[in-house]
Amino acid sequence: MNDDSEQPRMPPEATDPPPQVTGTSPEHRPTAIDRALNLIERLGNMLPDPAVLFLILMLIVWGASAALSPIEFTEIHPVTQEPIRIQNQLTGDSLADFLANMVATFVGFHPLGVVLVALLGVGVAEHTGFINAGLKALLGITSRSLLTPMLILVAIVSHTAADAGYVLVIPLGGVIFHAAGRHPLAGIAAAFAGVSGGFSANFIPSGIDPLLQGLTQAGAQVIDADRLVNPLCNWYFTAASSALIIVLGWFLTDRVIEPRLAMTKIDGDLSDLQPMESLGPREWRGLVAALVAMVGSLVVLGVLSFPADSPLRSPEGGLTDAKARLMQSIVPLIFLLFLVPGVVYGYAAGTVENHRDIIKGMSKSMAAMGYYIVLAFFASLFIKAFNDSNIGALMALKGADGLRALKLPPQVTIVGIILLTGAVNLLVGSASAKWALLSPIFVPMLMQLGISPELTQAAYRVGDSTTNIITPLMPYFPLVVVYCQRYVRGTGIGTLVSLMLPYSVVFLVVWTIFLVLYWMLGIPMGLDAPYQYP
Repeated sequence: MNDDSEQPRMPPEATDPPPQVTGTSPEHRPTAIDRALNLIERLGNMLPDPAVLFLILMLIVWGASAALSPIEFTEIHPVTQEPIRIQNQLTGDSLADFLANMVATFVGFHPLGVVLVALLGVGVAEHTGFINAGLKALLGITSRSLLTPMLILVAIVSHTAADAGYVLVIPLGGVIFHAAGRHPLAGIAAAFAGVSGGFSANFIPSGIDPLLQGLTQAGAQVIDADRLVNPLCNWYFTAASSALIIVLGWFLTDRVIEPRLAMTKIDGDLSDLQPMESLGPREWRGLVAALVAMVGSLVVLGVLSFPADSPLRSPEGGLTDAKARLMQSIVPLIFLLFLVPGVVYGYAAGTVENHRDIIKGMSKSMAAMGYYIVLAFFASLFIKAFNDSNIGALMALKGADGLRALKLPPQVTIVGIILLTGAVNLLVGSASAKWALLSPIFVPMLMQLGISPELTQAAYRVGDSTTNIITPLMPYFPLVVVYCQRYVRGTGIGTLVSLMLPYSVVFLVVWTIFLVLYWMLGIPMGLDAPYQYP
C-alpha cells in the first residue's frame, strides 16, 4: 500500500538478502531512460527522510513567520474579513504554547488514529489468513482468458489490507502467469499496475479514505473553520475508476506488455518455485464462515441504520451527510468488518487457537506502524505551525489571485494539480506525507477559485496513483525488481520502469480525462461531495 508503511515487510521468498539492484543488466549500456531514472534516484536520495523533512519545514515556517509578521498584507481573510496577518511563531508565548500543546497536537492528529484503528482489524484478518484465502480463492477459480482482469481486480481490492498487495498479490501474479504458460513478468506488471498504479481505485472503502479526508478537512478549515468533509466523498469516483483501471490494465498487459516480453528469456532459477497452492478443505470452510459473518455484520448494520430515528443518522435524519454518526464511524466500521470475519476465519480454519492469537495479529500490525507514528509526530507539528502562522492562508490567497489572473478554466487548473502531484510523487512516496504537505496549500487555494475540497482531493488521488509504478523511490519498488529477477536475472530498475511506463502514461492521461468528464457530466463523486465551493 502506498499509504504509510514505509518499511516493506519481505514475503517468505524475499527474506534472503536481495541481489544488487542496478539501473541496467551487465549486457546493456545505460539507455536514456536509465539515465533519467538514475537522475531521479540521485535527486530523491538527496532529500532527507520524510519525518526530518517535516521538521525542517516546521523550522522554515517558524523563520518565515518571524520575517513576515511585521508586513501588512492587503489580502482579506475569508473568515475574519480582515486583512490577513502572519503570526510570529518565535515569540515567547508561541513557543511556550508549542511546548505545552505538543502532546495534544500529536495525539489529536486525525490521520494517526484513523490508520492505527483501521489496521487493528486488518491486522487480525491478515494474521489469521482470511485475506490471503480470499485473494487466492478469487484467482484460483478464474479461467485463463480472464486471468489478467481478475488479477488486476484482486490487486485493487488488496488496497484494503495495507501492504498485502505488495507482499502477496504481486509475487502471486508471476506464479499464476507462469503456471498458465504466460510470461511471469507480465503477471507481475499487471499486479503491480493494479496495486500501485491504481492505488486510489477501489470498490471497497479503506483506511486511506478517512486518512486523506482528515487532511483535506484540515486544509479546508484554513479558509472555512466549519467546513466538514465526508470520509466517503470520493467513493463513487474511486469505484468507477476501478472499472477503468481494470479495462486499461487488461488491454495494456495482453496487447502491449506481454507481446514485448515474447523475446525476453526466462533464465532464473525456478527450482524452488512453489506452485500456488489451492485452498484446502479447512481453508474453504473458514472462508465461507468468514464471508457469512461479514455479510451478517453488514445486514445488522443495515437494520440498525434503517429506522428514521436511528442513532446512526444525523440530527436532520440523513445517513450520508458528514454529521451522521454512520459517516463518523467509518473507521470503526472498517475495523469491525475486518475483525469479525478475521476471527471467524481463524477459528473455523484452525489458524488460531485462542484469543491470544487474535491479540498477536493486532500487535503485529501495530509493530509495522512504528515508522508511521514517527512520521505522524513531525507532520502534526508542521501542520500546526503552518496553520497557526497563517502562512498557509496567505499562500492560498496569493496563489488563488495568481490563478484567477491567468483566467484559466477550472478544468485546466485541476489537470495542473494532477500533473504537479504526479511529479512530486516521483520524489516523495508516502501518500499521506505528500497530502499532509500539499493539502494546506492546494485545498484552500482552489476553494478561493470555487473548487470544492472534495474535487481537489480526487485530483490529488489521480496524480498520486499513476506515477507510483515508475519511481524507484517508492518503498516497494526494489522489492518488485527482486520478484522480477527470480524469473529474468538481468532485470534492473530501468527494466522494470520501461515495463511499467506504458501503464503510468496511459493511466495518467485517461484517468485525468475520466475525472474531467465525470465532473462535467455532474456525476456524484461520493457522499456529500459537491464540485463547487461554497
